[in-house]
Amino acid sequence: MSLLDGQTALVTGAGGGIGRALALRFAEQGAAVALHCRTATAAAGETADRIRAAGGLAVVLRADLTDEDACHRLVHDTLEWSGGRLTALVNNAAAQPVQPLPGMTAAEWRAVVDTDLTSVFACTQAAAAHMRGHGGGTVTHIASIEAGHPAPGHAHYGAAKAAVVTHARAAALEYGPDGIRVNTVSPGLIDRPGLSTAWPDGVHRWLAAAPTGRLGRPEDVADACVFLASPLASWITGHDLVVDGGVSARPTW
Repeated sequence: MSLLDGQTALVTGAGGGIGRALALRFAEQGAAVALHCRTATAAAGETADRIRAAGGLAVVLRADLTDEDACHRLVHDTLEWSGGRLTALVNNAAAQPVQPLPGMTAAEWRAVVDTDLTSVFACTQAAAAHMRGHGGGTVTHIASIEAGHPAPGHAHYGAAKAAVVTHARAAALEYGPDGIRVNTVSPGLIDRPGLSTAWPDGVHRWLAAAPTGRLGRPEDVADACVFLASPLASWITGHDLVVDGGVSARPTW
């Protein structure tokens, strides 16, 4: 028996590396998966095809999550596809531009906060409204270790991710009586194609700091989310699970 048999999961931002790994891992563990994307329909479609080829159930749904109504429609469309079932939401969609704070405009700030934080609020609210009357469920936000240790040029991103962690704790308190668990996963540096070429100094410093001696993989994040959505984590809520290979355990003085 797989960990997520009988579940239906909605994964936002499923066109990218972590989102792809999330969708595949949830499907491997028995969940039917709705893959959200905004523009990466080809990539999300390829992932959905892989899931179907392996005997799973998958659908691709497009939405601009900076639009609150679109967040609610996304959950509605997931329920239409799944026959009224939604047991797990993973809020993974995010923007991460590098924009130094002194020259950042309010519009640039809002663009990141709307994508990384406000969409989490709206998608969670929409999903929880269904889960409350259908036996509960789980919500997992993808945060970041930058919530506590922001990198230069990431003031908006770090602030949004810190708020995502706090939102999960508040939501865990308010939705707990309805059988809904809400947690965050905070990744460290996750490998992606071209990263070592684009940021060799950062990769070198990370590898020197990581006790595990490697970069993170998208599957590391996905495995943490599968665990939190599974019965194995039935008494875990309001928790931030750090997935960084031990880097944050290093002293900072």
